[in-house]
Amino acid sequence: MNAALVLALAMALDAQVGEPRWLWSRLPHPAVLMGRAVGWLDTRLNTGPNARTRGVLAVALLVGGAALIGWTIAQAGWVIELLVAAILLAHRSLVSHVAAVAHGLRQSVDEGRRAVAMIVSRDVSASSPSQVARAGIESLSENFSDGVIAPAFWFLIGGVPGILIYKVVNTADSMIGYLTPRHAAFGWAAARLDDVLNWIPARLTGALFAAIGGVPRDWPNISSDARLHRSPNAGWPEAAMARALNIALAGPRSYHGKVEDLAWVNASGQQELRPADIDAALSMVWKAWGLTVGLLGLVGVIFWVF
Repeated sequence: MNAALVLALAMALDAQVGEPRWLWSRLPHPAVLMGRAVGWLDTRLNTGPNARTRGVLAVALLVGGAALIGWTIAQAGWVIELLVAAILLAHRSLVSHVAAVAHGLRQSVDEGRRAVAMIVSRDVSASSPSQVARAGIESLSENFSDGVIAPAFWFLIGGVPGILIYKVVNTADSMIGYLTPRHAAFGWAAARLDDVLNWIPARLTGALFAAIGGVPRDWPNISSDARLHRSPNAGWPEAAMARALNIALAGPRSYHGKVEDLAWVNASGQQELRPADIDAALSMVWKAWGLTVGLLGLVGVIFWVF
């Protein structure tokens, strides 16, 4: 079976099953194993001088190990490839967590804060209902790219080795790719490679949102807004989502007790957001998921038949 059809089935399986607790309460999730590998290399290699060189070595070991494990898994056939891809995709988990933010906000602002604190790193302890909703929509937009479109893209390009390489690099970036005294040099390679691997998927995600939202003609404005983001990639899905829903995203927020005066994305859009806006963003993401699965399935069937 070809990669496009396997990927379409894997995306459908992930959306239906997600991450069953009965399984991952008994076995370590692959993401957990990747995190342990990153942590072990951080402990062993992030010492002494030449931290950047040691960080490059760490990433090379992670990528090489992922490629080797992925190649070995691929020898088992397409059914195993499908299961591995489904496990490494995160659509069901993502939409469930963000839907919980909307549900929490409908109960109280404290419930909304508790729910959104599970998926964002910013300080939400004093966030207004609108800020909580905005954080949820931003996380949904960015993580649909990182957790669904990017791993799907790299599976399509490189099969199981491709998706494993992407996931281990993305895990490394989330753990050591920060400008802290300990990781600014050591995590440089992980952060830069993650930027490279997400470059195309982030823009594909933005294009999906723009097309589904009926705002493809706004692409020049989406491009301009995306460049306001401090990440070279995260701004694209956020900017497209903002234009598609005519809402304002980004803006000032607090990290570790310090307020950062970030620029607004689509500043002329609606700034006071509500749970209904989260619902609209979730609908957008489901449509983007459906369009992606449909296109992959169509391409896969064509290649299978002809």
